[in-house]
Amino acid sequence: MRVVLAEDSVLLREGLVQLLRAEGVDVVAAVDDAEALLRAAAEHEPDLVLTDVRMPPAFTDEGLRAAILVRARHPGTAVLVLSQYVEESYAAELLGGRARGVGYLLKDRVGDVDEFVTTLRRVAAGGTAVDPEVVAQLLSRARRDDPLEHLTPRELEVLQLMAEGRSNTAIAARLVVTDKAVEKHVSNIFAKLGLPPATEDHRRVLAVLRHLESAARPGGAA
Repeated sequence: MRVVLAEDSVLLREGLVQLLRAEGVDVVAAVDDAEALLRAAAEHEPDLVLTDVRMPPAFTDEGLRAAILVRARHPGTAVLVLSQYVEESYAAELLGGRARGVGYLLKDRVGDVDEFVTTLRRVAAGGTAVDPEVVAQLLSRARRDDPLEHLTPRELEVLQLMAEGRSNTAIAARLVVTDKAVEKHVSNIFAKLGLPPATEDHRRVLAVLRHLESAARPGGAA
């Protein structure tokens, strides 16, 4: 797996480079601003871009904007964004386009090296990863007129675990229920969110995106 890394903090950037290389990941470029990220992505065409949300010069959303441009310009490159804080609107915007090969994690997740590297590989392979803290905050903002309001507490729980990238079997183990029970919950979620028949993986991603987009609309409940 070939990765371009963008992080303005020297210590964190070098730490991530060493961590990833120790796990067999080929870090082809490590840069400190959004413009350099765009140049490196164009030059190396990596499997994945790993970037912070806030980058120089304004430290607002430069990394996020660059990630969106990378997804538009290089469809074969996956993007995983790291953030210090939960920023729901950024997550929704990043995930609102092509629903494959994209992730949004809090930097705290880097502490669990095995899980972090597994997530990187899953996103690089076309999967989706949304930090559970992001999902938890979005769930708390569901509006009264939102289709998510019709989901049961257990269905919302299943949707949150889906957003974390867990399979039906993993969800069943987490909730201590049968695979068949999880399949029923997932089918109910698809039906209540108005998702038409499609491949299982695609509908799972769309279910998560439907929630992210809904919770991030202006006027959503706090």
